[in-house]
Amino acid sequence: IVFQLSITIGILAANIINYFTAKIAGDLGWRLSLGCAAVPALFVFLSALFLPNTPNSMLEKGQREEARGMLRRIRGVSDEEVEAEFRDLVAASEAAKAVEHPWRKLRERRHRPQLIMAIFIPLFQQITGINVVMFYAPVLFKTLGFGGSASLLSSVITGLVNVFATSISIYGTDKWGRRFLFLQGGVQMFVCQVLVAALIWWKFGVTGETTQLATWYAVLVVVFICLFVAAFAWSWGPLGWLVPSEMSPLGIRSATQSITVSVNMLFTFLIAQLFLSLLCRLKFGLFLMFAFFVAIMTTFIFFLLPETKGVPIENMSTVWSQHWFWKRFMPEDDQQNNGKTPKSLELV
Repeated sequence: IVFQLSITIGILAANIINYFTAKIAGDLGWRLSLGCAAVPALFVFLSALFLPNTPNSMLEKGQREEARGMLRRIRGVSDEEVEAEFRDLVAASEAAKAVEHPWRKLRERRHRPQLIMAIFIPLFQQITGINVVMFYAPVLFKTLGFGGSASLLSSVITGLVNVFATSISIYGTDKWGRRFLFLQGGVQMFVCQVLVAALIWWKFGVTGETTQLATWYAVLVVVFICLFVAAFAWSWGPLGWLVPSEMSPLGIRSATQSITVSVNMLFTFLIAQLFLSLLCRLKFGLFLMFAFFVAIMTTFIFFLLPETKGVPIENMSTVWSQHWFWKRFMPEDDQQNNGKTPKSLELV
C-alpha cells in the first residue's frame, strides 16, 4: 500500500508543478514543467550508484559472509545480535532456491484461483476509469468548460484527495478487511460515475458543445469526481497490488506477481492511448461505460474473492478449498481438511 501511496504523492507533485508553471508566460512554463520530470529520474540514477546489495541478494549469489557483514552494517550491531535474523534469511533463501518452475506450477488446476485473480484484479483496477481522471484531469476539466487555471487547480484537488484516501487504506485494510473495502469502493465509484455522466449529459447533451459552467455546477462535478477518486484510492488502488501479493504460495508467487504487474501496465498503456478518442466519440457515455465495468468487477469480488485479511500465505490453500466456487479446483486431500481450520485462521 505504501507503494501505491508513493505513486499518489508523485501524481500530486506533478499536478502542483503543472499548476504553477502554467502561470509562467511563453514557452518557458511547459518546458520547465516537462524538464522537472528529469529531477526524480536523475535522483534515482545517482542514488543507484551508491545503493548496496541487500543481504538477500548476496545470499542468492552464495556470498554468505558478505551477507552477514551487510546485515550487521544495516542493523549497526554485533554479529551475535544479528545471528538469529541471519539464520532466518538463510532459511528463506534456501526455501526460495528450492522453488522450481513457478510458471509450470501456475498452470496446475489447483492454482487456477490465483491465476484468475492475478489477471482480473489488475485488469479491473485499470478499467475503473481512474487513469482518465488522474492522467487527463486538466483536459477533462477543460473539456467540461473549466478555464485553464481552474482545470489545473481542480487536478491538484483530486491529487490531494488521492493521497489522503490512500492513507486511509493503510489504516483500514487490516481493520475492515479487503472484501469490505473492495465492495464499498466499487459501489461508491459506480454511483459517482453515473452521476458525473448524468451531469455531463444534462449540461452538454449529445453534442458536446462547450459552454461556461455555473460555479455551483462546476463545484458539483469536482465533488463527485473527488468522491470517485477517494473510493478508488482506499479500495481498488492499493488493494489491486496488495491482494495478489498475499494470495499465492511461495512456489508460484513470483509468477503471479509478474502477471499482475504486466497486466496492470498493459491496460494503463491502453487506457492512456484510447481515452481521448473515446471521449470525443462517447462523450458522457464514456463514464457510463466505466460504470458498467465497475459493476462487473464489484460483482466479481462479491462472488469470487475470499477474505485474505489475517491469513498467512501458507494457509491460503485452505481458504480456497473452503470457497463455494474455487473448492472444485482444489485437490481431494485439501477438500477433506475443510473441517479443520488452522489456528492462524480462527480469528479471521
